[in-house]
Amino acid sequence: MTHFARTASFSVDLDGVDCYWRIHALPGRPDPSIRHVILRRCLPRFAELFARMGIPATLFVVGSDVQDDAEGRAGLASLAASGHELANHSQSHLYDLVRHPRAHIASEIDRAHGSIGDCCGRAPTGFRAPGYEISADVISLLCERGYAYDSSAFSSVPYYAAKTLVMASMRVRRQPSGSYLGSPFILTAPTEPYHPAAGDPYNPGNLPIWELPMAVTPALRLPVIGTSVVMAPEWLRHRLVAGALRRPFFNFELHGIDLADAEADGFPPALIARQPDLRRPLAQKRAALEATISQAISAGFVFKTLVDVTRDLQRGRNS
Repeated sequence: MTHFARTASFSVDLDGVDCYWRIHALPGRPDPSIRHVILRRCLPRFAELFARMGIPATLFVVGSDVQDDAEGRAGLASLAASGHELANHSQSHLYDLVRHPRAHIASEIDRAHGSIGDCCGRAPTGFRAPGYEISADVISLLCERGYAYDSSAFSSVPYYAAKTLVMASMRVRRQPSGSYLGSPFILTAPTEPYHPAAGDPYNPGNLPIWELPMAVTPALRLPVIGTSVVMAPEWLRHRLVAGALRRPFFNFELHGIDLADAEADGFPPALIARQPDLRRPLAQKRAALEATISQAISAGFVFKTLVDVTRDLQRGRNS
C-alpha cells in the first residue's frame, strides 16, 4: 500500500428497515410508521456523535430512501453541507446485485447517483455494494463513471464462515433468507487499499479506482465493524480495535441501525427477535462507538472521509 499517515474513516451504511425485513425474510412488509426510522431517528444520533467527537464521516445512501423521504433528505443535505460525505449505496439495495445483468447494475448505480447528487449539490464519487458483494461488472461500471473509490471488500474469514454456516442451516430448515453468499475469493483480497485488476476485483491491478477494504484484525482477520464493536464485551472490543489499529488505515464501517433504540423507535418484535443488536441498549451502543473513536484518536489516527483518504492515497502514489 502507498504509505500515508495514520488515518481512520467512520462510514455508515444507511440501510432502511425494508432491507432488514428482506434479509430475514419476514412476512409482508414493515409498518409504514417505521419505514424511514433510520434516516429520521438514527441518523440524527450519528450527527450528534460526529459533532461531539469532532470527526467527519462518510454516509452510504440508498437512492430510493432519498427520493421517498423529504425529512431524511433534508437531514442528509445538512450533514453534507457541514463537511460530511454522501456516497452511493445503490438505488434499491439488492443483496444479490452482482447476479443481475450489467444494464440493471448500471441502473442501480446511476439512479442513486442522481438522487444523491440532487440532495447534496455534488455527485458522489464513492460506492459501497449491498452486502459487501462486488464483481468485475460493478467495478468496471464505477470506473466508466469516474468513481474515485469502492469500499466493499470485507476480507474476514470468520465473518464469511459464519455467514456460510447460518445460510446453510437455514436452507436445511427450509427457512427463507434474503441474504446472498458471494464469491469465496473475497478471502484472498488485500486488507489494505489497492487498485483492483480488470476482471478480478479481489486482486491488485491497474484500474484507476481505489478499493478501500473494511477493517479486520491482522492474522485471524476478525471483523472490526459496527456490529462486532457494539456487541462485544468491553475487553474484547478494545482488543479488536487495537488489532485493527496496527495498520495505517482504519476503515470503520457501521450501519444506521447501530444507533437504533428498538423500543423508542418502534421496531416490531419480529425484527427485534431476528436482529441481536436491536436488543442491545442504545446507551451501551453509543458508549462503545465513542470508546472506539477515542481509542483511534489516542493511537494517533486522524479521521477523514473516504473520498479524502482516496485523495491522500493518490497524492502519495503520484509523489
